[in-house]
Amino acid sequence: MADEEIRPAGAADVPAVAEVIDAAFRPYIERIGQVPQPMREDHAANVAAGRVFVTGDPVLGLVVVEAREDHLFLDTIAVHPTAHGRGVGRRLLRFVDARARALGLPEVRLCTNALMWENQRLYPKFGYEPVERRADGPYDRIHYRKRLL
Repeated sequence: MADEEIRPAGAADVPAVAEVIDAAFRPYIERIGQVPQPMREDHAANVAAGRVFVTGDPVLGLVVVEAREDHLFLDTIAVHPTAHGRGVGRRLLRFVDARARALGLPEVRLCTNALMWENQRLYPKFGYEPVERRADGPYDRIHYRKRLL
């Protein structure tokens, strides 16, 4: 798995993208009291827009990113539960950093639901610092950034 490529998702990957996101986020529905935002996204539109990158055959992990004027926004990172502990998430986060650098962007930003406390322990280990907590519609989110050198 360590050498598995990360590639742009194609139309044929849309069902797998939906499956991985569903498997990764479904356990949070009860905790946060609603369907997490990534499960509500139009996966086909994100793939068509070139925002989704996947790894594995079958797909075991993915990121959804969006280049903005002054940063790369990491909209979603998802790893299928069957692949937890195999370094998939770590590789995807490294890919996001490399993508931002390749685009000439000085930082990566992301947000996570405040009730997804696992992420609050995880992201700082990869260089992300919390910058703000705010309500975005029905979601209580913590916003992070990682400045790239």
